[in-house]
Amino acid sequence: MYAVIETGGKQYRVMPGQTIEVDTIAGDIGAAVEFDRVLAISNEANELVLGDSLKSARVRGKIAEHGRGDKVIVFKFKRKKQYKKTIGHRQNYTRVAVEEILA
Repeated sequence: MYAVIETGGKQYRVMPGQTIEVDTIAGDIGAAVEFDRVLAISNEANELVLGDSLKSARVRGKIAEHGRGDKVIVFKFKRKKQYKKTIGHRQNYTRVAVEEILA
């Protein structure tokens, strides 16, 4: 059984027991999190459930940790103009342990 959820403008395919990294969610480590934007659920019969039948569907999890991703280097350059600019970026994330899918 799996579900497709949306959070932070991105979609994630999650299963119970899985750990995912999503954009930062406010809350302490160990706090419960509930995702109510469920786009699809695959049930035990391997059927994909979509649309209006998912209005009450929820995915529950627990915040495992907060962190920062690896540094991404952005290099801007314009030839013949002596323009060079280097920028580094580290994205914040929250690691969530998925506990159950409520259909």
